[in-house]
Amino acid sequence: MTITGFDSTGQPTDENVLSRGRVTAEDDLDAELIALEANVAVTASAVSVPPRETVKPQVRRRLLTWQDIVALATFMIAAFLLTAPLWLNLDHELRDDPQDQAFFEWMLAHGARVLTDGAYPFFSDRLNYPDGVNMMANTSVLAVSLPLTPITLLFGPHVAFNVFLAGALSLTGASWYLVLSRRFVASRAAAWVGALVCTYAPSMVSHAGGHPNIVSQFLVPLIIWRTLELRVRGHAVRNGLILAGLLVWQAFINLEVLFMTAVGLGVFCAVMAVVRRRSHRGEVLPFLRALGITAITTLAVLAYPLSVQFFGPQAYHGLAEFVRGFGADLASFTAYSRHSVAGDPATAALLTQNPAEENAFFGWGLIVLFFGLLLWLRRSAAVLVLGAIAILFAAMSLGPTIVLNGVDTEVPGIWAFLHHLPVLNSAVPTRWAMAIAPIVGIVLALGCQRAADTMRTQPAARGPVRVAMITAVAMALVPLIPRPLATVPMEPVPEFVTSGAWRAYLDDRHTMVALPLPDSSYPDPLRWTAYTGHDMRIAGAYALLPNQNPQDPSDRTAMFSPPWRPTSGLISSIRQGNPVPEITDERREMALADLRFWKAGVVVLTPQNRDIEMLRAMSDLLGFRPTWIGGAWVWDVRALVDDPDAVLTSDS
Repeated sequence: MTITGFDSTGQPTDENVLSRGRVTAEDDLDAELIALEANVAVTASAVSVPPRETVKPQVRRRLLTWQDIVALATFMIAAFLLTAPLWLNLDHELRDDPQDQAFFEWMLAHGARVLTDGAYPFFSDRLNYPDGVNMMANTSVLAVSLPLTPITLLFGPHVAFNVFLAGALSLTGASWYLVLSRRFVASRAAAWVGALVCTYAPSMVSHAGGHPNIVSQFLVPLIIWRTLELRVRGHAVRNGLILAGLLVWQAFINLEVLFMTAVGLGVFCAVMAVVRRRSHRGEVLPFLRALGITAITTLAVLAYPLSVQFFGPQAYHGLAEFVRGFGADLASFTAYSRHSVAGDPATAALLTQNPAEENAFFGWGLIVLFFGLLLWLRRSAAVLVLGAIAILFAAMSLGPTIVLNGVDTEVPGIWAFLHHLPVLNSAVPTRWAMAIAPIVGIVLALGCQRAADTMRTQPAARGPVRVAMITAVAMALVPLIPRPLATVPMEPVPEFVTSGAWRAYLDDRHTMVALPLPDSSYPDPLRWTAYTGHDMRIAGAYALLPNQNPQDPSDRTAMFSPPWRPTSGLISSIRQGNPVPEITDERREMALADLRFWKAGVVVLTPQNRDIEMLRAMSDLLGFRPTWIGGAWVWDVRALVDDPDAVLTSDS
């Protein structure tokens, strides 16, 4: 059987790749499942190769059909429906993860500044001055922010974020559909169902609530396809360079997704090489040659950016211990996400760390269907290996100790032996469950194709098979239909910033100090500087930064904000509800030292929870009251910071 010009072994029909002996159904099935060159139909019967003259007409079937156009349109519509609350309310932000939305808006502004001002792409001091932020260590998304520069400049980073998120979902769905329909299965419906799972699985919807870099997985199916293409003889350089280009592109979107994809592909290819060592002896050497070209090219291009990430300024070494302990609750695999129509927020809250990390939550229906398909397709070694990788990822996602229904069982998981290793110490274990969704989608597409083939080859079974497959898929996927993303009104950027009034206080020698300084609970100042195109430089940050423990200088584990200084710690404590302590001359001296460290030109406080307490504390520290300008209280501190003889006392 030839589909789109390739035979059932996955090789072009102008190559003599079939042995002269009889090809068994089982061997042919395995070949079909892993040969991504071929748009194949999985069957349980022996397969023959058609005459060569039939190739050309079938190549035309690669073009988009009306079924393709409808399928691609559904992914765009689904992306809009999911993100509709953001589009219909441009003054809103994501409810579950507003801090990451503000961070990515800042990143989009950074990418625009790289193109317009020639800013250094891998580090910036426009945030967390004077120490700055390592862009490579903070998922720079340069591969997205640079192309979106026109939108960022025309409509602002807030709208650009919406485009980023909706576009990521649309492109990911389209990419999965095209790869599945051209390389895995012949049935457009099977490819569509599989792509839906890969794109709108509960884990993807959960991350859409604040992590557009993670849902930007449109390169993953292409990487899978081109990796398995490496085994084709005679094209090592071409195939190696194509894959290297995809890997570099993905590295500037999200390295974590790239790493998980590489682990899964590495395990799959290694196991399949052993399984197929006799029937496909000529695949390993071409694969290794092309892989070598990929590795050399990728490392050559990424050597400098990665050196900045791991050894450059503000580089960190591994995530904090508590983050490395974020495992998926064992019960979450059969539960439903709060983002799904069948989900319950209270139940989901018990089983996960936060709404943006619901990485499992496949529900009973999909779990049963997945293992049922593994059983049905068990004659395929490729499918069984995919199932084994899914189980491996599930085990890794459980974290150092297994948690069941919110209770730590104190039973160690395999992650307990892995999370101290380099690179793995920067991974959040629960996210390995997210990597299961593409495997489920691929297996589901293959299962639907198998059902379609059975209906075609066994007319008597057509009705029962159709009813059984549609019922099983509906029972598994309908409860997982996602709800639109929840949003809340966003704190507007103060007029002091939007009007440009801040420019009277800041120059290249001075920064803005917001009260409180930005962190995960107060990311608004990131949006202020993004609004100005990074013309405004601010102290503090919500970003991954190295620990600065004076008692252990070698400890450079990541923190989500810079270490507190006396003044930032005082203001944050007040905002959290603690009483205002006595303002002594010693505190005033430390406050002045902090302002000089930050090179502050102006201190700004906007209306917010406990703003009056923060205003009084800062006024007592500085010895004067602020001026109300453009919706903010403003302290001009340039004279204090610039005069080395200035002091702050109770009499000043």
